[in-house]
Amino acid sequence: MTRILVVLLFFIILIGSCKKNSEKPYDQHYIVLIDSLDNWIEMAKNPVTSRDVSLPKLLKISQIIDTISIDSLRVKYLSELSLAYYTVRDSINFLNTNKELEVFAIKIKDSTKLAEAYWDKGEYFNWGSVRKRDSAYYYLSKAQKLFDLRGENLQSARLLRSMASIQTAVHDNTGALVTMTESLKLLKPLKNNKRLYEAYNTMGIAAAALEEYDEAFEYYNLADQYLNKTKPANTDLVTIYNNIGLLYYKKGDFANAKIEYEKALNIDSLYLLRPITYARVLDHLAMTNLKLGETTSVENDLTRALYIRDSIGDLEGLSLNYYNLSLFMKESGNTTDAFIYAQNSRDLSKQIDNNLRYMESLNLLAELDPGNAISYNKEYIRISDSLQQEERQIRNKFNRIRFETDETLAKNQQLSKQRLVWIGVATGVVLLAMALFIIVIQRIKNQRLKFQQQQQEANQEIFNLMLAQKQKVEEGKQSEQKRISEELHDGVLGEMNGVRMILLGLNKKADDAAVALREQAIEKLKDVQEEIRSISHELNDTSYQKLNNFMSSVEELLKTICEPAGIKYDFTFDQDLDWDNLEGITKINLYRILQESLQNCVKHAAATTVYISFETNEKDMLISIQDNGRGFDTSKGKAGIGHKNIKSRIEKIKGRWHLRSAPGIGTTVLLEIPLEHISQDTKKEISLPMDLQKV
Repeated sequence: MTRILVVLLFFIILIGSCKKNSEKPYDQHYIVLIDSLDNWIEMAKNPVTSRDVSLPKLLKISQIIDTISIDSLRVKYLSELSLAYYTVRDSINFLNTNKELEVFAIKIKDSTKLAEAYWDKGEYFNWGSVRKRDSAYYYLSKAQKLFDLRGENLQSARLLRSMASIQTAVHDNTGALVTMTESLKLLKPLKNNKRLYEAYNTMGIAAAALEEYDEAFEYYNLADQYLNKTKPANTDLVTIYNNIGLLYYKKGDFANAKIEYEKALNIDSLYLLRPITYARVLDHLAMTNLKLGETTSVENDLTRALYIRDSIGDLEGLSLNYYNLSLFMKESGNTTDAFIYAQNSRDLSKQIDNNLRYMESLNLLAELDPGNAISYNKEYIRISDSLQQEERQIRNKFNRIRFETDETLAKNQQLSKQRLVWIGVATGVVLLAMALFIIVIQRIKNQRLKFQQQQQEANQEIFNLMLAQKQKVEEGKQSEQKRISEELHDGVLGEMNGVRMILLGLNKKADDAAVALREQAIEKLKDVQEEIRSISHELNDTSYQKLNNFMSSVEELLKTICEPAGIKYDFTFDQDLDWDNLEGITKINLYRILQESLQNCVKHAAATTVYISFETNEKDMLISIQDNGRGFDTSKGKAGIGHKNIKSRIEKIKGRWHLRSAPGIGTTVLLEIPLEHISQDTKKEISLPMDLQKV
């Protein structure tokens, strides 16, 4: 039973690893495409790049994305393109791209990219030119819940802050504080000082709007502490100084408000780096000085702020500037200019849908133009009622969105529990079926192994009989060779020596001709003697060489297969190794592998020459089978039964095999077999020096 459980565990792990590796890496085409798209998108989003340059690039990127067939890659770049269109404020292309991103993200179940799509759309609806805060809140809430389900706390906390900012815009400041409390619960464990600064700053704004000044000061002080931990640039401190100054201003503490505004304005290069912020603080400082009665620089400061805002197109700031200039002119007794500035503030506020500023301007116009005060007041009341009703409706929508989202989350959790139960039941059934399947397969394998073992034993017995028969033939050959050697040495050579002695005796005659003839005869006899001695030594050496039966079997196999096919062969082997001492299973498997390889040469390779080499090194036996045939592409097609048999046989003897081939260069089969498969005597022989092996 334990063995079955181990097999089951291995099977499950194998399935899991297959799923993880199911996606293929991008090919070279997509790698180049990815690099190009990344560069183009970054260039288009760069603030330095003009809109006229960015838009054509983004349209080109959109066309390229349409050609991408990999869904995950397409979704990635649709998300990048959506954000790029958002950055350059192209609403039509943004909405189209964002919708396509949403569809594909749902299709491939990519919750992260779907959340990013909702996030972008929520921020779009919060644009000043769109101003659909209920829609903005709805999509930001959907994105936040997706990130929350994924456990991505940082992104979830950032979205909660964006939702709180929308709540403060519609005067749902209490709701904003509740939302920011949820955000802080996620942020504090992360110890992200920058996001904690932003969170406490937003809470300070909401508390100040509720006129809870002490709490607002506490939130701003915490925001300041976290900001300083980020080692900010001096210009990053301006926002906190300005917000604290506004808080003092609302409390009526104009002296401290002035200190905060002057701290902000004294920061180096503020005007060059952040002109919109510089103009805002300068405007606030001017109105603070007006409250303090220090009117010397008020008009100049307000006029300078107005000029800066007009030059950078800050319409929101301009509407406030006109209103503040009207207040200053009214305070100075210049009602004509005050009326003009109040009208400018009213008209611009209406243009940008700033209802609060519009109502303030109407109230101021009623004071400056008493003759038309009734019409101004009627418009004021109408807008006030409409605004209150709209904000009430939006706040109700916010509550409904939160309720529906929480309800949906609860249902999802319940469904998840039910799914887990069904998954558990299904898993149990699958595991039981797998266990039964494995038991049946195991029994079949056992029977197959028994059959293979019997077949191997039969093959081994046949091979041993064949080797024994060849052994007797070889012994007869060696005996005959030795007999011939002895006859040559003891018979023929002895007679030749006798003839030479006789001729030497005749050498005593003084006849010059006879002497010359005898010397020639003696030299010829010497030549014959040396030739016979050489033949005798060669025959005698051959009788002792280890041309063993296994190698003879291999050579016989080569002749049997190659000669009828017209294939030449070159066979070499290491003569210092007694190949007959190989284990029986090693010999039979080597023989079969060689047989299979040679048959492949005949059937498929169209080779004319085959090179076979049996060698050894310190660790392994190395068998090489090489042909000069047509070759083939090893990366294409499935392995045939021949290659599967070679693999099976080499694994039986714990060896390794390598196949090298390519069209036009032939095929090489290389076998590496550990020396553990030979006898101890043969190992000793291999370890001896070469000169001792010949003794």
